[in-house]
Amino acid sequence: MNQSIPTTPEAVRKQAAAADARRRRQARPVSRQWRRRGLMTAYIVFVLLPVYWLLNMSFQSNSEILGALTLWPQDFTLEHYAKIFTDSNWYMGYVNSIAYVLMNMLISLAVALPAAYAFSRYRFIGDKHLFFWLLTNLMAPPAVFLLPYFQLYYTVGLFDTHVAVALAHCLFNIPLAVWILEGFMSSVPKEIDETAFIDGYSFPRFFVKIFIPMISSGIGVTLFFLFMFSWVELLLASTLTATNAQPIGSVMTQTKGASGIDWGALSAAGVLTILPGIVVVYFVRNHIAKGFALGRT
Repeated sequence: MNQSIPTTPEAVRKQAAAADARRRRQARPVSRQWRRRGLMTAYIVFVLLPVYWLLNMSFQSNSEILGALTLWPQDFTLEHYAKIFTDSNWYMGYVNSIAYVLMNMLISLAVALPAAYAFSRYRFIGDKHLFFWLLTNLMAPPAVFLLPYFQLYYTVGLFDTHVAVALAHCLFNIPLAVWILEGFMSSVPKEIDETAFIDGYSFPRFFVKIFIPMISSGIGVTLFFLFMFSWVELLLASTLTATNAQPIGSVMTQTKGASGIDWGALSAAGVLTILPGIVVVYFVRNHIAKGFALGRT
């Protein structure tokens, strides 16, 4: 339907004002979109700049690192990575860290799965208080338990072993795993359990074949957080080990020698320390996305 042509000055002004309002409404989403893109770009640059600078330093010589500021390596070298992969003091740090992290993840998950199922399905005396007590372990800093762990492990002969660090991290990771998994398990209707038992499933068979696949996203999220805590925790890991099970974080703090700090090797070690986290996130990325939407996280 054609609009009538205004014939009076007042009608012309009204039509011009309406057209201007339409243009403003159309232009506002575009300006907001560009503003959001600008803020997102600035945030990504701010977050990734330290990572890029660490990567840049790992390919520079120590003299270049301590010299003038450069945005990319002027004297490209791989000697720092070669040193890490050929020096047993360096690469065994990664082996030790991966060993106790995997042990801790397996132990924590094996204990947390039945515990979380019990909290989500049964009601017993003191269940709320017990659940709250588990969470209070997360509120205490690791330094609180450092001396008891050291004396206990040294007495029973577990000092400087991978098992010592894995068990020490269980004090924090098991409550975290129980808390996350309980939220996922509570979202699964109890009727599924009853139907499976009516169909003749035993509890172990039902739990492994039916229940665990239903909370696979929760397990993925749990493994992600277990890995993150155990991989970056340094106080317990460095204190409960000496030489045989020394983690990479402890090795990185001992790079100072007669000629000073080996900044290049330290940077290369930092880059390699980030890689396991990237690999874990890649394999559980879909579970993490679902978990943040459905579970406690």
